[in-house]
Amino acid sequence: MGGFKHLVVTKFKEGVAVEDIIKGMEKLVSEIDEVSSFEWGEDAGGQEMLSQGFTHAFLLTFRNKEDFTAFLSHPRHLEFSAILSTAIDKVLLLDFPVVLVKPAS
Repeated sequence: MGGFKHLVVTKFKEGVAVEDIIKGMEKLVSEIDEVSSFEWGEDAGGQEMLSQGFTHAFLLTFRNKEDFTAFLSHPRHLEFSAILSTAIDKVLLLDFPVVLVKPAS
């Protein structure tokens, strides 16, 4: 098994300082031991019809679902989520156990 993932796909509101949000996320995940890794990216494809306006994706990896559950109730996560929710126009969340088909080389 390859762990447990938390995927957040967002469209930020106009005027939001996205760089500040990303710095806040980087600080958050560095302070919480249960987060094994954190990746993020901004849509570069320009296929508006397919991306439905979503612009950024954030992927957090945990060793297991228990670590993810601990992360959800962590005070820093709760604090940051309140800030993030005011900055986003649209959000899509997916939480899933990983099925590893081909390991990274």
